[in-house]
Amino acid sequence: MISFSNPTTRLPAEWEPQDAVLIAWPHEKTDWAPYLAEAELVFCEIAKAVTRFQTLIVVVQNKTCVSRKLAQHGVQMERVQLYEIDSNDTWARDFGPITLIENGQPVLLDFTFTGWGGKFEAGLDNQITTRLHAAGAFGKTPLRTLDFILEGGSIESDGEGTLLTTAECLLNPNRNAHMNRDQVEQKLANELAIKTFHWLENGWLAGDDTDAHIDTLARLCPNKTILYVQCTNPADEHYATFQAMEKELAQLESYRRIPLPWPTAKFDDEGQRIPATYANFLIINGAVLVPTYNDPPLDTAAMGAIQQAFPDREIIGIDCSVLILQHGSLHCVTMQIPAGVCHPLRNP
Repeated sequence: MISFSNPTTRLPAEWEPQDAVLIAWPHEKTDWAPYLAEAELVFCEIAKAVTRFQTLIVVVQNKTCVSRKLAQHGVQMERVQLYEIDSNDTWARDFGPITLIENGQPVLLDFTFTGWGGKFEAGLDNQITTRLHAAGAFGKTPLRTLDFILEGGSIESDGEGTLLTTAECLLNPNRNAHMNRDQVEQKLANELAIKTFHWLENGWLAGDDTDAHIDTLARLCPNKTILYVQCTNPADEHYATFQAMEKELAQLESYRRIPLPWPTAKFDDEGQRIPATYANFLIINGAVLVPTYNDPPLDTAAMGAIQQAFPDREIIGIDCSVLILQHGSLHCVTMQIPAGVCHPLRNP
């Protein structure tokens, strides 16, 4: 049985108020090198959208160069904070801080990031949160470092003690091999104040390096709503797993479930399928940024489905066709920083 140590602690939902969004700029020493200019344009579009609503924190190799590119793209530079910190790659969702609320105040958690179970070099990325904190990016918010492998893309929180995740990732022996399901649940109950776990046993994407991160498959949304990927094409290699996942989600009878369209199959130059998914959207203050894939009918349908879950937010599409060449999308390259982290919360 799981015991809960701190009832005044909770893991906020992504749709709660935010201070900022964190990204890490692609550079020539990363796998983005063959199409760096195209990738930078996508990051400029993300920056332009985010800074309409809130601050953008950017990890860069060269402040002057990135600042110039952002300004030329029409980004609101007064809302941009640049920090020169070495990085392996750009997947801020998975190496960025996870924020708790304890007694009404934020606390940053820095979990261990190993490049999705040691698939890729991640030593520099694993230090980014600590280095940003030391540089003052997160104000005076305390930082807690944890000896537990966990990526932000692998968990979905409703802000009220419920977690949606996948067994394929969290129970993978390449993460915390010494722990079984009960032990993982107890750890997350202790550290994140999770009371209810919804585990998905099905769902995966061809070309995905993360071992089935939940943020590519199904997303918790306000008012007990779940947006999820639906595949209705029996000829698609994903059909069986997503049909099984849909049956699992149907067992969560208290939730409204809204299907997202399945993107047309996308392939890289070597003919390998790459993981396009509309579930990889980012929720920010006043808007939802939705990855699109240069497929207008499906892009429009996905944005419409997401609008149903977020009727009061602007839905902004951003072409992420380049991002999926490196096996991730919009949510993967961003991490929201909740309200109170960078700017102290006012007492009510």
